[in-house]
Amino acid sequence: MWIYIALLVVLLVFIFLRLKKPGYLKTLEQDHFRENYRKAQLIDIREENEFKTGYILGARNIPLSQLRHRMNEIRPDKPVYLYCQNGSRCIQAAKILKKKRNAEDLNMLKGGFRKWSGKIKK
Repeated sequence: MWIYIALLVVLLVFIFLRLKKPGYLKTLEQDHFRENYRKAQLIDIREENEFKTGYILGARNIPLSQLRHRMNEIRPDKPVYLYCQNGSRCIQAAKILKKKRNAEDLNMLKGGFRKWSGKIKK
């Protein structure tokens, strides 16, 4: 019985650490995000089929599933503005960019694309 409890605790810790937002990733409200994303690299990390349904003007689509292979497309010396459908994938993307690309200025859109009320391209 105690083995099951221990496994459950390990699983919960793993999930918590995976979903915990790192301190270097800034969550920006829509107004602040909109103010500055044109001066940065705007990256939509949703999958291609999601991107095709609509995206924020000026965004490049680099899906999270391809990020490790396409990291050279992102400059580590320029601010990076990330968004996904609801914000959860941005945490994983930021961790990858920080570790593998040493990106410094990482930002994410609070609530993700589904909460975006600005202009979009379809």
